Amino acid sequence: MDYKNAGVDIEAGYKSVELIKGYVKETLRPEVLGGLGDFSGAFSLDKIKNMEHPVLLSGTDGCGTKVKLAFIMDKHDTIGIDAVAMCVNDIACAGGEPLFFLDYIACGKNYPEKIALIVKGVAEGCKQSDAALIGGETAEHPGLMPIDEYDLAGFAVGVVDQKDLITGQNIKPGDALVGIASSGVHSNGFSLVRKVFDMTKESLDTYYDELGKTLGEALLTPTKIYVKALRSVKETGVTIKGCSHITGGGFYENIPRMLPEGVRAVVKKDSYEVPAIFQLLAKNGDIAEDMMYNTYNMGIGMILAVDSADVDKTVAALKAAGEEAYVVGQIEAGDKGVTLC
Repeated sequence: MDYKNAGVDIEAGYKSVELIKGYVKETLRPEVLGGLGDFSGAFSLDKIKNMEHPVLLSGTDGCGTKVKLAFIMDKHDTIGIDAVAMCVNDIACAGGEPLFFLDYIACGKNYPEKIALIVKGVAEGCKQSDAALIGGETAEHPGLMPIDEYDLAGFAVGVVDQKDLITGQNIKPGDALVGIASSGVHSNGFSLVRKVFDMTKESLDTYYDELGKTLGEALLTPTKIYVKALRSVKETGVTIKGCSHITGGGFYENIPRMLPEGVRAVVKKDSYEVPAIFQLLAKNGDIAEDMMYNTYNMGIGMILAVDSADVDKTVAALKAAGEEAYVVGQIEAGDKGVTLC
């Protein structure tokens, strides 16, 4: 009897590491010390010495049951982008710059080529956010997970000068709300998605004219990473007063998280066109509109609160960064919360 007979293939683990080295190397920043395979990832803090009061930010998350679609479609090279996005977007939401990322893959059986594809996506997410992939773990769990399944999660660390923290405390009535378009469903609400649509290869390979692609392609579209977009706004001199990453809980849960007491966000639903994937979800699942806005991003992945005088400059900066942006509402006096009208 040996470890391999018990279901853990150490040699496969070694092969996985060899296959992912190239992807990891593409994400390295000058601050990264050491190499792949060390017991911990080392990252120099020399570059933040010029900050008056550097503050570390952290975020951890996974992709939820979106990984089920990757299993069915046997497409594993983009789900890693989702894992990175869910972490670094939260850091960017506080005004921070992501510095480094670590991934954790739990699998029933280590298939090195599949692991390499997953990490390829993680590396792509890191490149999109200028974060270094400085470590990770692939854990084989025979008997705990089916051999053809895995789960993916990650952890990111970022930094911001305390004076640049986005806290929402200065939001006041009259401020404008600017929404940045999402790329689709992102990584939340997939337990409901899987109840609405048949989770079969045939169903996911079905082409929909209104989507301009197959259902699977639309649903597996990676979560958009907003790090560079928010940086572009900051570089124009605009002060982002508040920032809300629209994830699980949709508009109703996430927008109030950036608000101080005494103000209310008013969002106009007709200020932009809700993408076809959400319309299809609502129709096929007979999902009430309030539940849609309480579950999904509805086409807006990030909402910024800025002074009304900075609206045009904010939208221009976002569009210059390649993002679609809309003025979706304003801040009014009232009980803390959000009104959709």
